[in-house]
Amino acid sequence: MSIFSICMIGIGLSMDAFAVSIAKGMTIKKHLLLRYAFILAFFFGFFQALMPLLGWWAGSYFQELISAFDHWIAFLLLGFIGVHMLKESLSNKEEEVDDSLSFKTILLLAIATSIDALAVGISFAFLKVDILQAITMIGIITFVLSFLAVIIGNRLGNMLEKYAGILGGCILILIGCKILIEHLFF
Repeated sequence: MSIFSICMIGIGLSMDAFAVSIAKGMTIKKHLLLRYAFILAFFFGFFQALMPLLGWWAGSYFQELISAFDHWIAFLLLGFIGVHMLKESLSNKEEEVDDSLSFKTILLLAIATSIDALAVGISFAFLKVDILQAITMIGIITFVLSFLAVIIGNRLGNMLEKYAGILGGCILILIGCKILIEHLFF
């Protein structure tokens, strides 16, 4: 898998964390902004890197059993995650924004926003992706985007929140289609 594809997957995966960071940025007082931007970005980046590693590790054990249809698994996983992200973004449900930034809250948000990355890690095992390179890139991309999102959220409110999930879902679906097309036709 190319570095460009891994970067696009990193951007797609980070969109949940990006949207949550915008929402949290709206609740942070100005004098605590940089501190909490760093804390949220660190947790989100760490878990976005950890989850694909765990998925890759689990997926490597099943590699020989399903190597004949691994591209279909990657396509279905990325497609499912992308469609789920689009569905959530396009729903009319309003998410509650609270001003709680306790360790427990941040940890739960980081885990919740990185569950999708676990499935991506499984597909990485089937595609023989260099996992250290991939998780490093995904973690850094998520850190940077989450840090910026807290600041954007603090300044702009919730205008971008819905579009972040749509963009992330579309990117994951497109990467899934690209993987399937590459394996079927090239």
